[in-house]
Amino acid sequence: MKIGVIGTGSMGTILLESFIEAGAITPEQLVITNRSNTKAETLKKRFPGLSIALDAPTVVKETDVIFLCTKPLQFPNVLREIAPVCHANKFIISITSPISVEQLEDMVDCKVARAIPSILNRALTGPSLLSFGDRCTKENKQFLLKLMSQISEPLIIDENITRVSSDIVSCGPAFFSYIMQQFIDGAVRQTNISQEDATTLATNMMIGMGKLLEKGHFTLPTLQERVCVPGGITGEGIKVLEAEIGSMFDHLFQQTHAKYYEDQELISGAFSKK
Repeated sequence: MKIGVIGTGSMGTILLESFIEAGAITPEQLVITNRSNTKAETLKKRFPGLSIALDAPTVVKETDVIFLCTKPLQFPNVLREIAPVCHANKFIISITSPISVEQLEDMVDCKVARAIPSILNRALTGPSLLSFGDRCTKENKQFLLKLMSQISEPLIIDENITRVSSDIVSCGPAFFSYIMQQFIDGAVRQTNISQEDATTLATNMMIGMGKLLEKGHFTLPTLQERVCVPGGITGEGIKVLEAEIGSMFDHLFQQTHAKYYEDQELISGAFSKK
């Protein structure tokens, strides 16, 4: 089976690298294209077996399954470009959240799905989010579930929780990296610990905490209970978090959803243009 990738920016490259590293796809199965030929050529040097196509329609013609990894506002034009060659046997998979599978089905006549990845998938771990169009067969669904399972823990979601799910899965690593960096910087400002030592300790703490949760030794609440003994130092720190975090995450989700709806309006306008 031939796999196409249209758009080899950050997430397109992460998907491609992850599939190859996991052994899910060989370079020889891949046909890629990108607006900047330099990015495609760089991947070709790393994975000589893959093929570079001149444009998106050529990728669709030469492959069976195609991942659309372009920026959301580029989607309407890309879909118009490839629509004439999206025959019924083709399987188009979008990786962007603001565009629904229904919008994809309105633009092309083939089977469509959405697979929203996370940067965590580069380590062959973490979640991914799947949605399927009405034309998808049982075989299409099984194929995509099996493929994404080799680099992630896929979860099939409803359209109405797409944004919040993507906030947690795709944006979450950036949000918590920022918080962790502030945690480290605060330790450096308030004590004599070096930036290097604080970073090492915090990074190893996060890795270890993830393993505790992964192995089922604790849940998030029970982990807090075990560490936060009555009258202890951890409890004093928790008091600060309770007082100062407040509605921060409510505001975060409000802001990401506002941007999401703004993007949807812009994209809908682009879809309506002839």
